[in-house]
Amino acid sequence: MSDGLIIVVSGPGGVGKSTIVEALVQRDPRLWLSRSWTTRDRRPGESSDAYRFVTREEFQRRIDDGGFLEWTEFIGNLYGTPSPEPPSGSDIVLEIEVDGAQQVKRHHPQALLIFVLPPTREEQRSRLVGRGDADTKVHERLRKAEEEEPVGRALADHVIVNDNLDATIAEMLALISDERARRRR
Repeated sequence: MSDGLIIVVSGPGGVGKSTIVEALVQRDPRLWLSRSWTTRDRRPGESSDAYRFVTREEFQRRIDDGGFLEWTEFIGNLYGTPSPEPPSGSDIVLEIEVDGAQQVKRHHPQALLIFVLPPTREEQRSRLVGRGDADTKVHERLRKAEEEEPVGRALADHVIVNDNLDATIAEMLALISDERARRRR
């Protein structure tokens, strides 16, 4: 892995992690996003490169080969981060679930973990419905969010409530810049 920062963006479903991470990578050329793998189906309208969509068998082969930095089963589907190979001089951004964030922190305690929360559960529910999640999945994700939040808060270096996307992105870019400066000292 790179000698740069490992930035973990975590939080429950519907907080805007994907939107935030895409903006971070667009605005900071030193950031490199490691695309996660998943066995879940692609949502209607979801970009084909949001994840590497694979079968359970492909995913299992990668697990057996030791090819993941972290992986977890979440609401019946597998999610994982392949062992990253970023370009030289890049900082790695991981957009992952809380369980995966715990695994990364265990192996890379110097990783910068930013835990993102929705402004309210109702707003989170609205975002989940708006992105096309089925009612059963919305309910499961909201229930899971209640379990994940205390864990994520305890694990995180920083907790951000995503109630204004531009402000959230600016705050995260400032945190990354501060962490780079701190590590240069």
